[in-house]
Amino acid sequence: MDKLLITGGRPLAGEVAISGAKNAALPILCAALLSDEPLVLTNVPRLNDIGTMLKLLAQMGVKVERDGDTVTLDAKGLDNPLAPYELVKTMRAAVLVLGPLMARVGHAKVSLPGGCAIGARPVDQHIKGLQAMGAEVQVEHGYIDAKVGKLRGARLFTDMVTVTGTENLMMAACLADGETVIENAAREPEVVDLANCLVSMGAQISGAGTDVIRIRGVAKLHGATHRIMPDRIETGTYLCAAAVTGGQVRLTGTSTNYIDSVVDKLMDAGCEIGSERDAITLKAPARLKAVSLRTAPYPAFPTDMQAQFMALNVVADGTAIIRETIFENRFMHAVELIRLGANIRIDGNTAVVTGVDKLQGATVMATDLRASASLIIAGLVAEGETLVDRIYHLDRGYERLEEKLGALGATVKRVS
Repeated sequence: MDKLLITGGRPLAGEVAISGAKNAALPILCAALLSDEPLVLTNVPRLNDIGTMLKLLAQMGVKVERDGDTVTLDAKGLDNPLAPYELVKTMRAAVLVLGPLMARVGHAKVSLPGGCAIGARPVDQHIKGLQAMGAEVQVEHGYIDAKVGKLRGARLFTDMVTVTGTENLMMAACLADGETVIENAAREPEVVDLANCLVSMGAQISGAGTDVIRIRGVAKLHGATHRIMPDRIETGTYLCAAAVTGGQVRLTGTSTNYIDSVVDKLMDAGCEIGSERDAITLKAPARLKAVSLRTAPYPAFPTDMQAQFMALNVVADGTAIIRETIFENRFMHAVELIRLGANIRIDGNTAVVTGVDKLQGATVMATDLRASASLIIAGLVAEGETLVDRIYHLDRGYERLEEKLGALGATVKRVS
């Protein structure tokens, strides 16, 4: 099993390109199921989750071609609307095939996602929405088995803000009879990117990016070409890494438009942030100031950046209070940061982080994707060597991480 060996103590400096967004690419890959014409996607990152999704689509009968960061999907031969447990267990986003399959062929059998280290992420909102649109849904033997003659438009209200639920129901509604209104919809930029792709395929969608999305069903969607948005969480992760190490970086192929709440917190910590049309610059202060935060659905502070900011606060001046309101088990990285010398106290969904003067390298274990990133950030500033175990989590969401950090002057290498 691969590990990352980090020698800390060097400020990050230079320029690096940000990849396409994993959380935008995954639903947009599923959108190909809605048409019998090719969908061409550019800026698709090379990640394990993307590879798993392409494998899943291929076994459904979708023709998949990949050339660099361009993926062409042709679902004309779609003939197997099944998402088996073997593929779904490693990637919860596989449930995103449910809505498009119901819309296109009226039947889907999708394995329930397995457990997730950071907490429960139920799919009941997806099922409730499809039932409101006329589907018969059974959950048995670990599978969602759904059938419908033809989906019909409906007024849908989700009990909780759910990104994948919003995306699944929006895709299902594109080919339904009549109008569908999704209330309490997720507002994330990735939802907007999916809507933009669907509109380019001929869908009629308004309100994406607000909490009420309206979709008027059409008879057919056609092929299109779409560029995946930049990854805002990768962007935020590299900004945090530069800030913690006292560095100065320029990130290209990205924008501050998607990460206002993250940029505000970095500026509160004392960083200078510059915004260009498709680039961001950061210059770190001599010592960061502690910043308190509370995670909440977009446009508030993202839960996917909480771990990285905990790593930042660990070496900042002062005490920060971090409140996690999205997932119940999302402080598992704290125990590992303490192994490096951090001063963190956990009480339920609240972490109190008091900055220390220095961290010391040690062997730590990644528990989930963003926890991995926090440990790498801490390793970059720790004295000596830090060995991060279980980095398969990282490969799910960060493209060529050690290569990109190396380009910024970090000493990071993959070891077996």
